[in-house]
Amino acid sequence: MKFDVAIVGSGLAGLSVALHLAETRTVAIISKRALKDGASNWAQGGIAAVLDSGDSHTQHIDDTLIAGAGLCDEGATRYIVEHGREAIEWLIEQGVPFTKDESAELGFHLTREGGHSQRRIIHAADATGNAVQTTLEQKVRAHPNITLFEHHCAVDLITSDKLHPGRKGSAQPQCYGLYVQDEHTGQVHTFAAEHTIMCTGGAGKVYLYTTNPDTASGDGIAMAWRAGCRVANMEFIQFHPTCLYHPYAKSFLITEAIRGEGGLLKLPPEAGAAAGQRFMLAHDERAELAPRDVVARAIDFEIKKRGLDCVHLDISHKPAEFLIEHFPTIYARCMELGIDITKEPIPVVPAAHYTCGGIVTDMHGRTDLPGLYAVGETACTGLHGANRLASNSLLECVVIGRACAMDITSREKGEVPYLPDWDESRVTDADEEVVISHNWDELRRFMWNYVGIVRTTKRLERAQHRIALLKEEIDEYYQNFRVTHDLLELRNLVEVASLIVNSALLRRESRGLHFSRDYPATLAKALPTILTPPRRKQ
Repeated sequence: MKFDVAIVGSGLAGLSVALHLAETRTVAIISKRALKDGASNWAQGGIAAVLDSGDSHTQHIDDTLIAGAGLCDEGATRYIVEHGREAIEWLIEQGVPFTKDESAELGFHLTREGGHSQRRIIHAADATGNAVQTTLEQKVRAHPNITLFEHHCAVDLITSDKLHPGRKGSAQPQCYGLYVQDEHTGQVHTFAAEHTIMCTGGAGKVYLYTTNPDTASGDGIAMAWRAGCRVANMEFIQFHPTCLYHPYAKSFLITEAIRGEGGLLKLPPEAGAAAGQRFMLAHDERAELAPRDVVARAIDFEIKKRGLDCVHLDISHKPAEFLIEHFPTIYARCMELGIDITKEPIPVVPAAHYTCGGIVTDMHGRTDLPGLYAVGETACTGLHGANRLASNSLLECVVIGRACAMDITSREKGEVPYLPDWDESRVTDADEEVVISHNWDELRRFMWNYVGIVRTTKRLERAQHRIALLKEEIDEYYQNFRVTHDLLELRNLVEVASLIVNSALLRRESRGLHFSRDYPATLAKALPTILTPPRRKQ
């Protein structure tokens, strides 16, 4: 299959890039499941941008730099913030139904979240991601230049050095496309493309507890690493402070906007005499509006100190009409589970939420490998530093997505050489699928226990040792058995787990989302952690 551009992933990054490109290029969108089954569709809070005269680019930049704990790239931060308004205006042009407020300058309601000094979060009630994805999906499905491949799982990138492994020379490898498995038939197809764009999201599924959908297995990061691209800042995994704690609520996020609108974190009845007390002021003067890393560590501390299962987030002091209007999704989901947020607190725990690091890119989404781009959570532009500021993620998707499309359309069309079909001759069906599920469970459990919110060198080394054993076992499976969806995801998750642990071991300080008991101090100079694949070092 030949296309001008192959986009892997169907979240906001993938769909926005596709729509910008489709007027002049043929585009394939490859999605592991249905188009809306990614993390973008789950985003509740909104998109941060300077949309009011009382706000400024300088304030948004400063808030981002503070949350990023000194590790944000200032040039990248400035570029993305300064292009924020035009990104929002493009979404409004597409028809995204943001919540209206006739008294506001732009005519839309703006909320505030932790780490922000101003109200600057434009949103569609508490289901912004769904509103954006639904709008763009309709546009994408209707466009004649866009071909959709839902329920197709990327296997690996095809690079020039893989096509001619014995050829010597100093020519830089190029990306020519990728192999993709049709989940329904099991057949692996060859996708030839002059430009391949990774929009595969993060790697939250590497942890036992996550707010991410099942698709978040770090595929783009792992594939780009294997192809020779550098990755950066993988130790900075953001744990969202407030995931709904309930046996029947899998991965349901309680938006930060609840705290932005006055929600208070309190100790539950199991805390005994301290039950009902607020605790955030004892951890940070910004209390509930402190950045996510501070709030997540505070909750983790209280849970472990007092032997609790969860803490409570209480916004029942606000009028019921206000809560139902502004948080209809959360209200409805909690009511399904017997929790009335207008009358009682919400039980919450921290959970892995966002991968701040990723594939090293520039402001056009270009990676180290010509022909390969990365946009969104799978990439590392430098915007998020050591801790992403709330609602900056969807902003980055649209701004960098547009810049990526502009870079591609500015180039003359070229030709991709003939690509060989996937070799099925050496593989057979595995008869021990239980091994894959066992490895999967083991990986996610020890990542949660050893590489979580609070880390130690000994725990990290333990995880590193277990990962090495798992990688060996999984590589053997990949070489000898027919690939399956679960095997591909497990292979990528183990690769990403290794990158997270190795990055964490290199950072001998505590900064942002990385907190080490062995190195609790923060060094004076902030430096990114950049890992280079062995094949690039040769």
